[in-house]
Amino acid sequence: MVKVEDIKMSYRIYGDGYPLLLIMGYGGTMNLWEERLLRSFSKKYKVIVFDNRGMGETSSGHKAFTIEQFADDTYELMRALNIEKAHVLGWSMGASIAQELALRHPENVNKLILYASLCHPEIFPPGPEVLSKLENSLGASTEKANDWLRLIFPATWIKHNQDRIREIFQRPLGNMNSETIIKQAEAINKWEGTCNRIPFLHHETLVIDGNDDLILPSENSEYLASKLPNSKLVLIAEAGHALMFQYPDKFSLIINMFLD
Repeated sequence: MVKVEDIKMSYRIYGDGYPLLLIMGYGGTMNLWEERLLRSFSKKYKVIVFDNRGMGETSSGHKAFTIEQFADDTYELMRALNIEKAHVLGWSMGASIAQELALRHPENVNKLILYASLCHPEIFPPGPEVLSKLENSLGASTEKANDWLRLIFPATWIKHNQDRIREIFQRPLGNMNSETIIKQAEAINKWEGTCNRIPFLHHETLVIDGNDDLILPSENSEYLASKLPNSKLVLIAEAGHALMFQYPDKFSLIINMFLD
């Protein structure tokens, strides 16, 4: 735990080397990161994972929940850990936070990895059925859990990977506070995006997603990459929003090649 702004922030460090900061997405704690990724990355890098404001063991504080505030929290965590500069990987909402971090503190970010990302939530939104399921996915019922799985993984992959799904999710995932998740959703909806600002972002950037992402359709990644002056775009076939769980070895190989 470390004191950051008005909160106590929970974090973990794996490995040694150049810092690689991972920013978790909507509704997740640092426990959700794919373990094979952490093992792979920590062979070369000092990998830092943490719980966003109000999630896991990190306190909520008194400041408003916004994407910009989450970026400030991340920057202050870097300062508290004496990290002057790092590669930054953000997933989904975490990728929005990563963009704001790079825009607000460009000198503290080296290479940028935007996984399942966008520059504005309203340009290529998910379909109405997806939105409805997302809004109603809070809760512990089996039906809601199955709906959520169908949003993050392609149906064919789910059918043939039940053991893998149990491996991913039947482990301690930490405190996923429902009130905090609602506040995160409100922060996402209030975010004005970066589409007009990212053309001024000159960090070497990898934009990566699954071709079959239902939550953030891959057109978002294509549009985002087209706006970034120094970016590479990789779309993985037959992969969804949670492609790092579907193809962890391929995902880590692509990230490691980009960082190398």
